[in-house]
Amino acid sequence: MSKEKGDYTFWMKYKRFASTEILMYLIMVIGILAGIIIFS
Repeated sequence: MSKEKGDYTFWMKYKRFASTEILMYLIMVIGILAGIIIFS
C-alpha cells in the first residue's frame, strides 16, 4: 500500500518534470527554426 502511494507521488513529480522538459524542448526547437529562417 505504502509502495503504491510512493509510486503515485513519483509519477505526479515525473509528470510535472516531463511537462517542463517538453516546454523547454519546444522553446529550443522554435528558437532553432527562427534562427534558420533569419539566417537563410
